[in-house]
Amino acid sequence: MSLVTPERQVAFEVLRRTFERDEHTEAAFREEAAARELTGRSRAQAQRLSYGAVQRRGTTDWVVASFMKQKSRRPDPAVAAALRLGIFELLFSDGTPDHAAVDQAVSLVRAAGADHAAGFANALLRRTLRERDSLAAKLADDSTPEKAAVAYSIPEWLARLWWDELGAERARALMDAANRPSERAVRVNTARISPEQAIERFSGPDLELNRAEGPWPMAPPELLIARGSLAAIEEAAEEGLVVAQSRGSAAVVEVLDPQAEERVLDLCAGPGIKTGQIAARIGRMGNMVSVEPVESRAEDVAAQLERLGFHHGLVVEADARESEILSGFDRVLVDAPCSDLGALASRPDARWRKSPALIERVADLQREILDRATGFIREGGSLVYSTCTISKRENSDQAIELAERQRLEIVDLGARSPGLADPHDRRFLQLMPDRDHTTGFFIARFTSPG
Repeated sequence: MSLVTPERQVAFEVLRRTFERDEHTEAAFREEAAARELTGRSRAQAQRLSYGAVQRRGTTDWVVASFMKQKSRRPDPAVAAALRLGIFELLFSDGTPDHAAVDQAVSLVRAAGADHAAGFANALLRRTLRERDSLAAKLADDSTPEKAAVAYSIPEWLARLWWDELGAERARALMDAANRPSERAVRVNTARISPEQAIERFSGPDLELNRAEGPWPMAPPELLIARGSLAAIEEAAEEGLVVAQSRGSAAVVEVLDPQAEERVLDLCAGPGIKTGQIAARIGRMGNMVSVEPVESRAEDVAAQLERLGFHHGLVVEADARESEILSGFDRVLVDAPCSDLGALASRPDARWRKSPALIERVADLQREILDRATGFIREGGSLVYSTCTISKRENSDQAIELAERQRLEIVDLGARSPGLADPHDRRFLQLMPDRDHTTGFFIARFTSPG
């Protein structure tokens, strides 16, 4: 038995914690990587293996099931984790020698005390290697939602949802994008440093920073696209000079368009990324109230504002559906709880935590929050509704119903950015990870009749 590398040991433990203990992959990875003091390239490799093996569980489990003689049997949890990692490396990791992927996976089985299954794991992995070309040919067939779900390692219900709502071509592209590295971008805290100063100060051998590009509202002036490791500016983030934020997320506040000295209400504010962006726009003479019902996330919002140096915002721990909140705001943002289907690339285990029932639950919650939010807007004021999902039920359906119930006027955002228009109603925006290379945000804007 060869010695397991620290990177694979981390990935193995992350797989087990994710699927056996129902822990979030990102948190499990941070703890495992820190415990083994991984840094630099070693940490990056461990993250690639961890996230990739979690994302590709659907495909790797299909391979295992295809080779099992007794279809009703499943490998023990430790064996399943080792096989998921080994098959991921054989099928999807170009940088791993085949013999190393097999040897390391079998060593993980033995190290976990499952010697009885080492022969089985070795045989299955070697068969995967021998039949890799035929497996690739089968996985290339994405002609139906069911086959696409296996090919792209997406839950079958989600493959059917996107297939039905968006068509086969866009559904395939979205599923493919969910397995690609997510965008790395940062927002510069212009209260402390300019984008030009940030580019000059932080660009180096491990990090390249450039101005964000794209149609309105995807390229606010304070956004920079990062190529390389964000570890190079972790200290700058702690100092409040920059904040990690995707172009899709920043586009929401660009549509909200808060102005200096205005009164702005940020509902569902945690963890405070957009809150900080709003605070920078309205300036110290503006007034901002941020509402977040979860105590830990409300603390995150307050900490974010403190780190950025903004003291002109009030953070309220409250449920927006029930609490009494000041009214007469110029602008209200409802960045609502959602199914997060537009952020699958950046959240490795998210796809395995979602369900059609979740979409219905959050849609009900969104409706309650939105109805209450309309009472906080002044006459002639505006409301922006956003989600980071791609689901007609939560997005265009929700927005149209809100306008009808509350007699709000829909602002035609698609007229300004036709390339980003929502496929179901072109007055709204729907960012697509495959096309726009950022988080899949839906954005709608309304005005209250004055």
